[in-house]
Amino acid sequence: MRWALSLLKSKDTRVGIVSRLYETPCFPENSGPDYVNAVAILTTRLSAPGLLSRLHEIEAELGRERVVRWGQRTLDLDLLAYGEVIRPDPATFRHWMNLPLGEQLKAAPEQLILPHPRIQDRAFVLVPLAEIAPDWRHPVLGRTASQMRDELDPMDAAQIKPL
Repeated sequence: MRWALSLLKSKDTRVGIVSRLYETPCFPENSGPDYVNAVAILTTRLSAPGLLSRLHEIEAELGRERVVRWGQRTLDLDLLAYGEVIRPDPATFRHWMNLPLGEQLKAAPEQLILPHPRIQDRAFVLVPLAEIAPDWRHPVLGRTASQMRDELDPMDAAQIKPL
């Protein structure tokens, strides 16, 4: 994780605040060993698609092979949000946000969706996000990171443990 963050630093991208590292259950459940998760705030001159491409390059450089959706992986770098950008449009965002889990396992968007359509559902995102940016406001839902974290099932949030 720290190596990936060091590779992100460039003339185009600055790594700002980084959360603690957290041990988190694998997702989807029973798909592999537990993970280590963190959230970082970046400042970049790259476009959102350009930044996502850079994240994928770093994953590949550090040994990630994209074989099976949500399969075991050495590293998974997600672009959660890009300022207040809603991409490609609110209707497409809502479609992916409301897609049932069974359909999520089968279908992947062909384009970048921002903010990430399931931030509000994932304790492994919201716990570290609320640590470093508690007042960050979801550009579609209008709720802060802390509010979304506090709306989670307490048992889900309790599984996210600082290392």
